[in-house]
Amino acid sequence: MSFYSTKHWAGSIFFAVLLLHVPAASGLTIYRIGGESFPPPDLDTPYEFVQIGWSEIDAAEHGRENLIQLDPDAIRPQFLSSDINLTPLIQERGGEVLTFVWNGWRSHTESDELMFDGDLATAFLGDGRFAVHWPYIKAVTFDLGAPLFLDRIRFFPRDKYLTDRFVQQFRIGINDGDPLKDGTREVNLGAAGFYFDFDIVYDAAENTQSVIDLKFPYQPIRYVLFYSKENTTGIWEIAELEIYGNGFAPFASYVSNVIDLGAPASLGSLRWAGQQDEGATLALSTRSGLDYDPNTYWRYTFRGGERTRFDAKGRPLNLASYNKLALGAQAGITHDTAGWTFWSTAQDFAAGEGAIAGAGPRQYVQVRADFTSEQRASGRLDWMELAVSIPPVAQQAIAEIMPAVVPPGAAAAFTYKVKASVASDDLGFDRLAIDTPARVQRVDGVRLSGQPVAFELLHSDDTGFVLAVPRVDAQRTQEVLEVDFHASVFQFGTVFTGRIFNSQHPAEVPQALAWGDADGVPSSERLRVDLTRLGTGPLGALSVDPGVFSPNGDGINDVVEIGCDVLNLSGMSSVVCWVYDVSGRRLGLVDASRLGSGRYVGVWDGRDASGSLLPPGLYVVGLRVETDQGTTQRQAVVSLVY
Repeated sequence: MSFYSTKHWAGSIFFAVLLLHVPAASGLTIYRIGGESFPPPDLDTPYEFVQIGWSEIDAAEHGRENLIQLDPDAIRPQFLSSDINLTPLIQERGGEVLTFVWNGWRSHTESDELMFDGDLATAFLGDGRFAVHWPYIKAVTFDLGAPLFLDRIRFFPRDKYLTDRFVQQFRIGINDGDPLKDGTREVNLGAAGFYFDFDIVYDAAENTQSVIDLKFPYQPIRYVLFYSKENTTGIWEIAELEIYGNGFAPFASYVSNVIDLGAPASLGSLRWAGQQDEGATLALSTRSGLDYDPNTYWRYTFRGGERTRFDAKGRPLNLASYNKLALGAQAGITHDTAGWTFWSTAQDFAAGEGAIAGAGPRQYVQVRADFTSEQRASGRLDWMELAVSIPPVAQQAIAEIMPAVVPPGAAAAFTYKVKASVASDDLGFDRLAIDTPARVQRVDGVRLSGQPVAFELLHSDDTGFVLAVPRVDAQRTQEVLEVDFHASVFQFGTVFTGRIFNSQHPAEVPQALAWGDADGVPSSERLRVDLTRLGTGPLGALSVDPGVFSPNGDGINDVVEIGCDVLNLSGMSSVVCWVYDVSGRRLGLVDASRLGSGRYVGVWDGRDASGSLLPPGLYVVGLRVETDQGTTQRQAVVSLVY
């Protein structure tokens, strides 16, 4: 089954059959990022293949990486070895070392550098010169450039002064770099509006050790504070102050260059391969645009607080011209909301594929990978593949659904409306796929421009259905296609996404429908459906069918089907179904699984936990769901007879 042929559901018999009848020419293109030693996909249809290396990212093309180890066949977060001292590497890793002086935090001095220059023969002297004027302490902040898992901090005097120049009083502080916590930490240090605050992890008032070697707590740390006063007797010195990391970078990211598809294209699916360790996350997202630059650039005009998107000659700012502005003239970069989608929500990494963000044809695409790691648990991304096709199905295709509010779990009558703007060189469509939260009960009719037309239900399952409809091409552009169907909704804010495609071009990707005013009448203008009732709990009424069953093997009412609507779950939750006798004694487990919102269906064959048939009588079926809000249960009585 090729990954680009449908909504990203696998196993659709309908689409598998279509792929057996592929025309000689295809507008399908597959872009692969990474996985350079892997062969191109083995598909049953012609396609163009474009290979992009992980290392080809370029800031001038809006690509970037942070704390990523780049290999031809994979990317992963950088791993910090506990035997590598980070302080000499801070600046090349994007950090800096700051020292506290009378007017606040400033870049470190040449004398400060003696404590992290890697030369054991040189040393920073704590001989009191720093205390001649306020502040009467020596404080240095090591900005590591990003939060890291740290192993330990180590500092010491030169060998010949080990016994008499050790630091007698010191504090070690840490800050994870989270701005939301600023002002809440234990110690606040700064001046002239430039402050750092730290949690103090070590506070030594009477140290007698020459070599200080202290472990950091297990948490991401970006800033490390060294703070000391003059010794009570003699002077102190530091030959080297060393900071060692340990483990994967807790937060790492990769953003591809903007990929120019050459022309507006229908966006298909994103596929990927890799590994996600337990305790770590790998979040993949996409965005797409109508122009090359996903950003809007602003310049100060120096007329009050006025900003403009144009340079002094009236030309629109871009990345290159913005970077040439004086720092005082740079007024910020914002997202181009007119030309680009926002980053999509993170894909389910275990699924291996998902949709590319963007309703309607887009010429430019960008992908992103965000890694969140523990010290010894991380992720690896081998490759990502994007499937697109040119020409698109339509220049634009919008849809809406009515009604916008229905009772939870009940079979509701819906009308789904689609309007497509089809140009002469677009593919047009004769297939419509609509996603539903459960199997559609029935499709009642289809209309084109208000007139009933023939249709065929080609495929239906628990995720949606596919219809064959009359062909809509440039001759029928802007005509409204309406589909009446019955379905149930189990979660507030359920979105009925959809796609259109052309059965004569099955290798090309379907085009996603954008929400909008499809019929020209102000109504729902959206694809989201809400529920009439909230706060009723995650479980509806429990049903048993039949209420009386006889598991005697005659093929008639041998099992009982247990059904219940599972409502408004924010994710997957534990659902367990048990059988009890009327005294409440547990007899057997019917089912235990993890489910999202939808229709739960379980089957009981009249047997207990040992597999033995139970005697005739009344039994209680109990369903229990565990959520963040607690436990909810429903029960029903069933009669077993022979």
